[in-house]
Amino acid sequence: MVSDQIVLPYLWRRYLSFLRALVGAACLWVVLASTAVATGTWVIFVVVLTIYSLVSIFWRWPERIDRLDIFNLILDVVTFLLCVALSDANSLWLASVAALYLFLAMATLQDWRDVLLTTVLSLAFVISAQPPNADTLEPLLLILGMFGCVVALQKQSLIDRLSNTSRQAVLYRKEAQQAREAERERIAADFHDGPLQSFISIQMRLEIVRKMLERNFDAGMAELKELREICGQQVTEVRTFVRSMRPVEVDGAGLAAALRSTVGFFQKDSGIPATFKVNPGAMHDDIDSSTEVVQIVREALNNVRKHSGASRVAVGLARAENTLLIDVEDDGTGFPFAGTFSLDELELLRIGPLSIQRRVRGLAGDLALSSRPGRGSELKIRLPI
Repeated sequence: MVSDQIVLPYLWRRYLSFLRALVGAACLWVVLASTAVATGTWVIFVVVLTIYSLVSIFWRWPERIDRLDIFNLILDVVTFLLCVALSDANSLWLASVAALYLFLAMATLQDWRDVLLTTVLSLAFVISAQPPNADTLEPLLLILGMFGCVVALQKQSLIDRLSNTSRQAVLYRKEAQQAREAERERIAADFHDGPLQSFISIQMRLEIVRKMLERNFDAGMAELKELREICGQQVTEVRTFVRSMRPVEVDGAGLAAALRSTVGFFQKDSGIPATFKVNPGAMHDDIDSSTEVVQIVREALNNVRKHSGASRVAVGLARAENTLLIDVEDDGTGFPFAGTFSLDELELLRIGPLSIQRRVRGLAGDLALSSRPGRGSELKIRLPI
């Protein structure tokens, strides 16, 4: 929970200490001027109070100050009671000033229960002591008590809201960290399944070529030419992989333009004919999750390039009321299962593209994956906007 020390600025405590020192100095002046109460005990108490308050102005407060606040509350209450006891015809103002300071400090540092309890005790003391200004002091204490309770309650409400905000910030940081870790794992898996495997294959085939050149030069050269073609394909694959790592940019033209650019890059890098069709209602949509939508389509196209062996791909974007519809269809080999599965079913069966499932779930959306082994697949995504 957020402590009062965080809510209350450090300078405020210095101001309260300064006001307490002024009250102590006024009380000391009244004690010294009054022959009736000018005893050594009262003088020592007021002097110590004033010195303590002056020191507190420049005192760097510790992190845990709960006990110190209780001590200050007791000190302020005793000071107020002393001012009430000292009230005479020449110092009626002193008790009112002490009451104002007391309730200001309580409303700032204490909760509403402490304010209410102090109000009751102070009223009881004033009623029993009956100082000369009791008729003025009693309603003043009631008003200050009610005001102090309201301020203390408002302060507690602020502390609760800050506490909730702090907890949410911690949760958001954890979620962001988890998202980063998941993205690192996805990148590592993509690199392992793509460029790294190709590099390993090239290394092994180079060793084969070396041996073939020693035994059969012509066969070795033929193998070397084939290996050169593989290296060219690998360059394209690495270029595609690097492009997929770049941040998604959704410019002022909107989501449709960003998706059209993504589909164009896919066709250029993979050589697979790809079309993009957008419904007029979604032409200029620019939603908060546009970056995530582009990344989902990018991952879907990357899966088509790596696994499907498709000869064509079609991407569609449409809008139905408050729902964004994305469609990615290919004529490749499909997935190793047949039928249409929802997001919940895919997660339950642990099949389908996991990274796309996580992103769609994070956007509170839904998807349907249709697989026709040997005849292609279709991914339909619905996202709220």
